[in-house]
Amino acid sequence: MGRCGSDAEPIAGIGARPGGMKTSFESSVENPTIEHETRSDEAIDLPWQVVVHNDPVNLMSYVTMVFQKIFGFPREKAERHMLEVHQKGRSIVWSGARECGELYVQQLHGYLLLATIERVG
Repeated sequence: MGRCGSDAEPIAGIGARPGGMKTSFESSVENPTIEHETRSDEAIDLPWQVVVHNDPVNLMSYVTMVFQKIFGFPREKAERHMLEVHQKGRSIVWSGARECGELYVQQLHGYLLLATIERVG
């Protein structure tokens, strides 16, 4: 499993040219220019949360199924989050690193659910 629960692996040979020619992209990957990081370590490490918002379109059973599929929730937990979305208008379904949160939001959007990522704090 990957960092965010994905089994995806990188594709080998992307950007390779016949005869060993290198693109400018490949050259910059092999010899990267290291720039000074301007964000503080504290800002990078802050946890982020994925929030699913209520919408008038999706059926409750559909939202439950999506939570089970994306997050691997057992049915009972998926139903609890779905009811929280339905009754309170939103539910925090995940918390952690920003990169993973962005992936989860993108996956939820792929199922046409309204989701956002928010910084905790």
